[in-house]
Order: sequence, then C-alpha cells, then structure tokens
Amino acid sequence: MLNSRPFRGVPLAPLLLLVVSGCSPVSDRDPDGRSLVLAHFMSPLSSVRADVVVPFAERLAELSEGRLTVTEYMGGALGSSPRGYYSLLLDGVADVVATLPGYTSAVFPMTALSVYPGVCDSAIECTEALQRARPMLEDEYRARVLAIWSATPPVLVTRDRPVRKLEDLQGLKLRVSSRLEMPFVEALGASPVMQPISEVQQNLHNGVIDGVVMTAGGILPYQLQEAAAYVTTWLPLSAAPFVLLMNRDTYASLSSAERSWVDQASDAWLSMSGARGYEATGARGLRVAREAGVELIDLPDREKARFEDAVAGTLQAQLARRLGDLTVAEVIERYRGR
Repeated sequence: MLNSRPFRGVPLAPLLLLVVSGCSPVSDRDPDGRSLVLAHFMSPLSSVRADVVVPFAERLAELSEGRLTVTEYMGGALGSSPRGYYSLLLDGVADVVATLPGYTSAVFPMTALSVYPGVCDSAIECTEALQRARPMLEDEYRARVLAIWSATPPVLVTRDRPVRKLEDLQGLKLRVSSRLEMPFVEALGASPVMQPISEVQQNLHNGVIDGVVMTAGGILPYQLQEAAAYVTTWLPLSAAPFVLLMNRDTYASLSSAERSWVDQASDAWLSMSGARGYEATGARGLRVAREAGVELIDLPDREKARFEDAVAGTLQAQLARRLGDLTVAEVIERYRGR
C-alpha cells in the first residue's frame, strides 16, 4: 500500500496513486503495522516514481500483507532543495529517500563517475555497470542502498539555437545535473550552471539559460518541450546515477521478517526496473518533443568524433585524479568489471 502526498498544483488523475492521505514524517503511524516515510523531489510523472518508488512500495505491501507500507512525500514536499535529501535521511526525517548522487558529487565521488564519457551507452548498460561496482560504491553511503540505477545518457535541449556542430555550443549557458559534468561541458565551449530542477523549465522559457543537459526521460515530467525548439540527441557523456536509500537506524529497528520484506522488495530487480523505465521514458520524451514541434537533431558520426576529441584532454586529466587509494581510471575499471 502506498500512501502518497503530492505537492500542490499537481493533478491527481495521471498519478499512480493507491491512496491519498495526510501524514506526518515519522515511522510507526499505524498501530496495526508500520509505514515508512519515503521522500523524493522528483515530479510525480517521473520514471523514478513510476518505475522504482511505486514498485518498491507495492512489493513491500504485497510481501508483508499490508503490515509494512510506504507513505510517500513527492515533489519536494519535505524539502525543496534536492541537495538536502541525503541529510533528511541521515537526520531521520525520512526513512527512505530517492535522490541523485550527482547533486552532491563531493559526497559520493565514485558513484558520480558514471557520468564520465565512455563509461556506458544506455540506461540498462549503465545500471549493469553500477551493479558491478556496487560493493565498492556502497561504502560511500552512511545508509543502506536499496537500489542504484541509471538514467539514459543525456541529450541537449536548447531554447532557440540548434546545435548541429561543435561550434554551435560556443557561449551557450547550459544547465547540468552534476558538477562532474561541468569540465566536459566547458571543454565543448559552453558555460555550465547548476539550478534546481523545479526552476529549469521556467528558466529555459525565459532565456535565463540557453539549454539543458539531461536525460530525455526528463522532457515530459518537466514539460521542456514547451520551452525548447531543438533537441540534440547525443552528447559525449554517460548517464547520471540514482539511488534509493534507507536510514540505517530504521533498518536496524525492523524485525527480521520486516528486514526480509525490505530486502526482497529492493533486490537487483528494482534497480533494473529503474533502468528499463528510463529507457522507455527517454524514448517517450523524444517522441513527445517531436510531436510538439521540437526539431530532433541526430549528429553525424564525424561530428560526434569532433565532440569526443574536444573532451579527450579533459577526460585524460580527470582519469589521473585520485579518490582515496584509487585513481578515477581504476574506479571506472571497476564499473567495467575489471
């Protein structure tokens, strides 16, 4: 059972809601069972919700026969800043959070490396890479990792300048999801900025930014097709990781049966559900953009090679950077299973 609390202004009809109810952000609400508070800042229409949060909640309720459920606070209802959701978890405000490690890449430097050029080419391939590296990555979290998955590699959504060749990027102000993407965007000739995802559509519409570097799966949830004229469908970057995390104290407080239900509801299948969901929503995002009159630009191979050459020097310098006992290159080799 999923008790959901949407943020204001969101129509309920399209949401995957089972029950809508008011609630307070604490566990043990129900005297006959237990409800875990799950918080995230994503849109109710996002793949994160549809393909990870809801399946986790439904599976948990099924396994426990309704004795262990989830109460969801979506769309930033427990905190407007995406950067703050890991802290919400550690502070016990939420029992479970879904978040993007790239927003605080300094805290999760090895996880965030999955955005680097050449790591992977699809949401499923990137999620498989994260699963290979998972034993190493889990050490970065002061929480229990329930799922770790990836979006599709980013596209470039632009307001009024088509990007058909490398020179078209010169001087563009582009919103990125992670600080680790910034040096590569700069190497392409653009100026990267970070902004809350809730402000991106308006900022693109008003010309505060010229474009957005993000997965195509974000086009529909954040209605970017209404503010953009062009989508360049490829960039020399890999995909952003997502995580579903559980407070360690919450997990320790569960009975052995409850922990078993949580483990079964968050096995590797849940991570792959997130990956498959992003593959589908990415395709849907591009379709919606095209149907809205946005021009989709597929770069020819020779132009892709120019983009790759432009970031090659930056990548080489980054590979030598050390993260504790390992270099970035060695961490990426773990992603590749070597």
